[in-house]
Amino acid sequence: MPNQLPAPDPAPRAADPAKSACGLPSRAVIDLSAASIRRSDAEWRQRLSPLAYTVARQQGTEPPFRNAFWQHHEDGVYFSVCSDTPLFDSRAKFDSGTGWPSFTQPIEGGFVEETVDKSHGMVRREVHCRMDGAHLGHVFPDGPAPTGLRYCINSASLRFMPRAEYGAWVAARGAAAAR
Repeated sequence: MPNQLPAPDPAPRAADPAKSACGLPSRAVIDLSAASIRRSDAEWRQRLSPLAYTVARQQGTEPPFRNAFWQHHEDGVYFSVCSDTPLFDSRAKFDSGTGWPSFTQPIEGGFVEETVDKSHGMVRREVHCRMDGAHLGHVFPDGPAPTGLRYCINSASLRFMPRAEYGAWVAARGAAAAR
């Protein structure tokens, strides 16, 4: 089944009970060989805020309930902070009670890749942007319909574009591709 997690590590370590599984940084190894947007570490540090760099490039996490998008309700699209890749639509966003923005599905499955993360004594599915390798968060099989999935995403890995701007962004890219 697509929303089941991999089998647990046969010798799991005790997780920090004060943190949810979303709140622990990932130690999954992301294969960046397929990423089409590549920059040096120095370039990423220059382009991103310190928090965005820590989360997106070093697989960190941000505090729950104290981040930009956990209670953000504007209609639009969330992009990777590292590229022009649209990742999540606000129409798929829901309140999971975790303190991080949560979505039932990505805009396009091919833009988000998953890697098994066995760090912190648990088995999770780490999610990252396929185009630029940015660590986004994790996906869990406890979300609402229609997918039953909860993409628990760090705000620091995202930037938001209101729906009207997104429509213009799509139209501009469509016109450029048609040339």
